[in-house]
Amino acid sequence: MKWVWLVSFWLLLSLVLGLLACSQPAADLTPTAVAELITPTAEPTVPPTATATATLTATPTAVPPTVTPTNTPTPRPTATAEPATAVVSPVATIPGQIGPIFPDNINPLTGLPIRDAMRQQRPLAIKVSNAPAIVRPQNGLNSADLLFEHLSEGGLTRFTAVYYSQLPERVGSIRSGRFIDLEIPRMYDAAFAYSGAVGPLRLMFRDSDFFDRIVSPDFGHGGFFRIPNPDRAFEHTLFTNPADLRFILDQRGENRPPQMQNGMVFHPDPPPDGSPARRLEIAYHGTNVYWWYDNGRYLRWTNGERHTDANTGEQLSFKNIAVVAAHHQVTDILESPGSFSIQIQIWGEGPVSLFRDGQRYDGRWRRYDPDEMLTFYDLDGHPLPLAPGNSVIQLVPLGFDRLFVEP
Repeated sequence: MKWVWLVSFWLLLSLVLGLLACSQPAADLTPTAVAELITPTAEPTVPPTATATATLTATPTAVPPTVTPTNTPTPRPTATAEPATAVVSPVATIPGQIGPIFPDNINPLTGLPIRDAMRQQRPLAIKVSNAPAIVRPQNGLNSADLLFEHLSEGGLTRFTAVYYSQLPERVGSIRSGRFIDLEIPRMYDAAFAYSGAVGPLRLMFRDSDFFDRIVSPDFGHGGFFRIPNPDRAFEHTLFTNPADLRFILDQRGENRPPQMQNGMVFHPDPPPDGSPARRLEIAYHGTNVYWWYDNGRYLRWTNGERHTDANTGEQLSFKNIAVVAAHHQVTDILESPGSFSIQIQIWGEGPVSLFRDGQRYDGRWRRYDPDEMLTFYDLDGHPLPLAPGNSVIQLVPLGFDRLFVEP
């Protein structure tokens, strides 16, 4: 009988421990101590052909809606000096290097020539939906100089598109702002257009240093229009013409040339020490992103479908993909029932994997001042140059292990 009692006790203990393990929050929303991005050894997905839909792995299960917030938002630090342990190297003069100081006719966001009429106006950061699938294809994403993709809730993603050198006639659908949008307008001295925000975030936008260059229905502003669509919910029918946003900024006296505190570095030739990376997959929970390098650019698929721009019908394509890992803090701010807002802390420094010219380069990103943009360095502390052209910043949590790369 004693033997039977011991076996029963251990079975009961195992069951209790198993139930406790299952109740923990989703790993992708809880930052870990892992310092570098990890590329799994599992076989990557089959690459798409130029004319067929991408064959991707099954879409991961969405993050459970009952994730418990771990903390309130962390206050953003004021300007600080780089820590003494950081590797700081002077910018080397490399033949052909563009930046970090740019002549007047070069766009500091792309390293390409920019017309003077555009250079004299303020960049626009515009919030664009990426869920549900019915919102795709969006309008105007291919025209962005920089495109940030980040987790919102439930493992789904959302975009903030930064326009400076060109303005499409239509951008959208426009959606609500998130914590990351307290950072991006400051990084590029940009205006910010969005549709709304939950109460606590609305107050943060109102109290922000860039409130005078926010355009949003949250504060009774114009500059937006509805395109009714029987297949879309009302919240997915709001759009803007960026020229109208700049007109509003003109009326406020806020459409001025940006004062960018620092700059990225570009070079037409890739550094010599990259590893082949013609295909990469970023498997967010709930959103699967696939990039395939073809003829000098990375082409995008989302959840197994070619991702196009509704303005032109062309597939989304970018010269650079930067996978930026940063601390993701789940807050106690409720975005929707069971879904809490995520603060992505892109200050200080962290790991980055840069993809350009079919090559991968691992390094570090830095941002030590709220008004600094993200800049990239190799593991020796030297500037890591982007290819001249547009870039996507894929924001992922620290310790993210769902980046799959194929040579």
